Amino acid sequence: MSGTTRPRLRLAAAVTAAAALVLTGCSSSGSSGSTDAQTGFIIGKGGAPDVAAAGHRQDAPDISGTTLEGAKVSLSDYRGKVVVLNVWGSWCNPCRAEAPELQQIWDRYKDQGVQFLGINTRDIDPKNAIRFEQEKGVTFPSLYDPDGTQILKFPKGSLNPKSIPTTIVIDREGKLAARSMKALESDKLEAMLAPVMAEQPK
Repeated sequence: MSGTTRPRLRLAAAVTAAAALVLTGCSSSGSSGSTDAQTGFIIGKGGAPDVAAAGHRQDAPDISGTTLEGAKVSLSDYRGKVVVLNVWGSWCNPCRAEAPELQQIWDRYKDQGVQFLGINTRDIDPKNAIRFEQEKGVTFPSLYDPDGTQILKFPKGSLNPKSIPTTIVIDREGKLAARSMKALESDKLEAMLAPVMAEQPK
């Protein structure tokens, strides 16, 4: 296989993954309230977050890239903090609804060992995403990932993003702790975040 073919295949795979997110995006999925036998995480019931107990969590991928503001950032930069990762697009109405709610919790906890990081996807022109942030008063950084390359790094069968918006809480050890695949109100996000914050650092 030639050197030029491999990048094209990777790009095609990334675009396919991002397209799949669009097909399932901007909607909430049903849940059974059961335990996944393969992964050990609890599938939320009645729209509750999916949760993985400490000791049964998978490593988060080291997503990295350039933010909408042009800075370089990696998820590993925040090791030792609890990270709230939000996948969003300016074209997504539920994303627009939840943005002020996310910002409210970011303002409340950013000085308490918590870091918010967005992944902006499917915005072909970054100006649309930047305008979204300005209109909604969002101040936490977001990686610009228009073709879903960073989203594709999440392992299958993990607490990975499957729709837009998706919010994932990552513990201080860099492991996937909780996931919600719908727009969140501030109290719901806080309830999802608090148990991970309460865990004692190792």
